[in-house]
Amino acid sequence: MAYDPGALDKTLAAAVGDDPALIVELRSAFFQSARRQVSALHNAVNDQQWQVAAWRLKGLAASFGVVDLMALANEAAEGVPFDQALLQRIDKSLAGFSSADAESEKGGE
Repeated sequence: MAYDPGALDKTLAAAVGDDPALIVELRSAFFQSARRQVSALHNAVNDQQWQVAAWRLKGLAASFGVVDLMALANEAAEGVPFDQALLQRIDKSLAGFSSADAESEKGGE
């Protein structure tokens, strides 16, 4: 799955219009929330904790229209808990948001 940096921005723009500061703020809130759920996946000590974190990540991604991350989270929720290869794919997806955030901050300076 490839990260589509425009998907989140398109969803946010459709929701709030052309307010770059609000889009940056919402994008940051999304990334921080997603990072917390991915951390919860990494720190899960049982199947139930894993599944709850995966569901929350899926819901968050769905709310923001981030289909690729939603699919990965769904795979985590439906698949084998503690799948390290899947966690690496989720980490990579989340890192794409971090890189895009850094780029958008550079553009805003």
